[in-house]
Amino acid sequence: MKKYLVQKYTTENYDEWNEFVAKAKNATFLFHRDFMEYHQDRFEDYSLLLFDETQKLRAIFPANRVGTVLHSHQGLTYGGLVFETNHNPIFTQKMVDSLLLFLKKESFTEVKIKIIPTIYNKSNTQEFDCYLHEIGAELLNREMNLIIDLRNEWKLSKSKFKHFKKAVAKLEMIAEDDFSLFWNDVLIPRLSEKYDANPVHGLNEIQQLKEKFNSNIIQYSAYYEDEIVAGITIFKFDNVIKSQYGATTKAGEKLRALDFLFISLIQKFKNDGCFYFDMGTVSNNEGLLNQKIELGCDVFTNDFYCIKL
Repeated sequence: MKKYLVQKYTTENYDEWNEFVAKAKNATFLFHRDFMEYHQDRFEDYSLLLFDETQKLRAIFPANRVGTVLHSHQGLTYGGLVFETNHNPIFTQKMVDSLLLFLKKESFTEVKIKIIPTIYNKSNTQEFDCYLHEIGAELLNREMNLIIDLRNEWKLSKSKFKHFKKAVAKLEMIAEDDFSLFWNDVLIPRLSEKYDANPVHGLNEIQQLKEKFNSNIIQYSAYYEDEIVAGITIFKFDNVIKSQYGATTKAGEKLRALDFLFISLIQKFKNDGCFYFDMGTVSNNEGLLNQKIELGCDVFTNDFYCIKL
């Protein structure tokens, strides 16, 4: 029976960690240390590495600590145990057992995990999810994740398409490297007005992330007579496009500029051969849910688990 040594991440593991992420079967660029650490002042990092008897790295667990609770990193959209490309599922049980034993010895009382949606996995692997069920992990929450499978026939509503054809004659979509106009003139004012909130990423943070992950983070903005009226910030993964932020001005609402951007981007990435367009989660908002369904989304799930130690 294989044995695994669990070790807390330190800066000495920086290169080893990132090299592992680049080749893992169920990792994305969000697990790169440069992404995880842009907000390191907000979280007490407690990421873990699992080595076998030969001291070869076999799995990682991006995480942060809050008291005696370990979270699959709260600064990330999802997490869990991340495996090497050729990981054999028969070793998953021993890995999880080793991880939980280590955490008990470190006086943790709970582990809370946001499962990586299978659309982001290179091999659609779910062995970690299966073992969570086997050990009696509690399902804390299941969110509705609105996603379009770009390989299937697109179920765009007739009314959305009708308004889109009118908007095409008035609006222009531009991909840009500078996020300041969208952040300052559209996103921050609208989030403040509608939800009394701010974007998770500050302007400086998103610009820094753009510099480090240039091909993964892209800003698309809609302009009307040279004035920005809407924008969508996307995170681009291997086969998945994720709309991270989307907002429109009041003028943009009348022009249906946000729908114009979504439809233009869905068309673009469908033609580019991407598999999925992820429009995020919806909770207790019938209007937003209906809007995304009319754009062609189906409901997938995002699961949150808790393991008592």
